[in-house]
Amino acid sequence: MNQLEQLKQYTKVVADTGDFQSIKAYTPRDATTNPSLILKAVQKDEYKPLLEKAVRDNPHASSGEIIDKLLIAFGGEILKIVSGRVSTEIDARLSFDVEANVAKGRELIDLYERAGFDRERVLIKIASTWEGIKAAEILEKEMIHTNLTLLFSLPQAIACAEAGVQLISPFVGRIYDWYKKQTGIDYEGAEDPGVQSVKKIYNYFRKFGYETEVMGASFRNTSQILELAGCDLLTISPDLLQKLADSNEPVARKLTADSGGGLAKISVDEKTFRFMLNEDAMATEKLAEGIRAFCADSGKLKQIISGMR
Repeated sequence: MNQLEQLKQYTKVVADTGDFQSIKAYTPRDATTNPSLILKAVQKDEYKPLLEKAVRDNPHASSGEIIDKLLIAFGGEILKIVSGRVSTEIDARLSFDVEANVAKGRELIDLYERAGFDRERVLIKIASTWEGIKAAEILEKEMIHTNLTLLFSLPQAIACAEAGVQLISPFVGRIYDWYKKQTGIDYEGAEDPGVQSVKKIYNYFRKFGYETEVMGASFRNTSQILELAGCDLLTISPDLLQKLADSNEPVARKLTADSGGGLAKISVDEKTFRFMLNEDAMATEKLAEGIRAFCADSGKLKQIISGMR
């Protein structure tokens, strides 16, 4: 078996792309999208018809409303390919507004259900701010399942687990980027700070019995992926999926249900969450940077839509 096939023995593989044509080649169970991936996809000739249809069919809608329709169009096409779930992201500008996140989550699920898709097959992606986590807690009680993204630290992960969210997406590559820039070290294998962060979260969840799924995300190379073999899920870009498919080197399981170490239980209320996040310069900077980047790409998408009217 190639490395991708071996990895699937230990971990659910998720495609990290808006390019649903490429998903077919790798048979992942789930798929994730975000504003940056959708922006990239609609600039390809094969996906422009989806954008054109969303604009044409909604002549009186705002640019934001058309983006929602576009997200559902992409998500719907992906759900026709994968057997599992698709993650659809809420506008990052709402990252600090509990009520707005809840309202948008309900709206997106309603759009999916009107399009004929079961809510069990959709995860609403929300930034892992305190407000985002509180919104997810409300949505989960309504059986609207969530994927908490832009997650860079243990307190974010614990707050998500205590809120009962379905899934978290701790970022590996962006943590690696920050530490490499700070130290000049090109980390490899188990020494990678991003890999270590996800392992710590996974071990903490297993030790204390949290049911929230851990899905490693944002990879820069296959080494990071292989070091997390055994994680609940890993969401991987098409280029790295291809590299795994092209290699026949052995893949060993690195994470197991009993791999928890000497971790102490931490109770995370709002004050603790904000203080611990503030103490982590990397997580603070990367969370803010990620929100800004997603907002910028949503803005670019709105400009494209405006130019089509």
